[in-house]
Amino acid sequence: MSDAPPARELPTRDAIVATAQESIARGSKSFAAASRLFDRRTRERAWLLYAWCRKCDDIADGQDHGHGMTRVDDAPARLIQLSAMTDAALAGRVVGDPAFDALRIVAAETGMPHRFAHDLIAGFALDAEDWRPRSEDDLYRYCYHVAGVVGCMMAVAMGVDPDDDDTLDRACDLGMAFQLSNIARDIAEDDTVGRCYLPVEWLVEMDIPPGEHMKPPYRPRLAVLASRLAARSVQFEASAREGTPALPGRSAWAVLAAANIYGAIGRRVATKGEKAFSQRVTTTKVEKVRFIAAAGRQAMRREVLYPRQPRQEGLWQRPR
Repeated sequence: MSDAPPARELPTRDAIVATAQESIARGSKSFAAASRLFDRRTRERAWLLYAWCRKCDDIADGQDHGHGMTRVDDAPARLIQLSAMTDAALAGRVVGDPAFDALRIVAAETGMPHRFAHDLIAGFALDAEDWRPRSEDDLYRYCYHVAGVVGCMMAVAMGVDPDDDDTLDRACDLGMAFQLSNIARDIAEDDTVGRCYLPVEWLVEMDIPPGEHMKPPYRPRLAVLASRLAARSVQFEASAREGTPALPGRSAWAVLAAANIYGAIGRRVATKGEKAFSQRVTTTKVEKVRFIAAAGRQAMRREVLYPRQPRQEGLWQRPR
């Protein structure tokens, strides 16, 4: 009789999907609500992709589902860990971590270009290097690596051809809009862990010494920059909406719902001014329901509301 231990039973796709659903429910109420609008197959793939993105972010920043960000002393080692696990997943190997096996599944099912996953990890590498944007272009490059490329990945998960660059550009624009709103909302929270994503050139323009932007005397000028971030977000959001006619109806509904919810956050930051730094800006459950209902009406009329046009001239272009 063999003394070898019994082979371990691998988690099924359904089990990994269930874990991914729990992850999005804990990590983002906004994305969880919007994801419910997809058809079942797309919804599951959205959850799988989110689970991997969330886990990478948590590993890089020492968080738990996006909460409790802390300074980490071993950032390079964490980056090596998540890179190795991601490469294994993309190679089709069972990783043994539900989030990375989620990536393995969704990449295999959709033909997800591997470069997208590598581009996201490059964004985590920027944070690991304690990187700061000097120019507005630097800011956009960072937003692409941590969010714009996720928009591209989500589009592929929705069934967009990986070679459809025009539609992927619009999906990237939505990710850019989300990240710019996030940065505007999280200026104070980022400062607690020594991070600042406001371009140095913007701080110099407003005569705010780098590293001192959260001090009370500079709050009025800081509010101007937060409003500027929100305005840039609106530009990318408008471009993204013009890509929704290329999506199936339910996918367009989900995308527009997310755009409505996150767009409201950015605009609320701009409206609150200095008060936005003392309390995290969010949307209520009732507001989310209203935004989702409005998105349903927008999705039905998307070809009229958002006719496909060339992207706005001068709008930042993702690398191809």
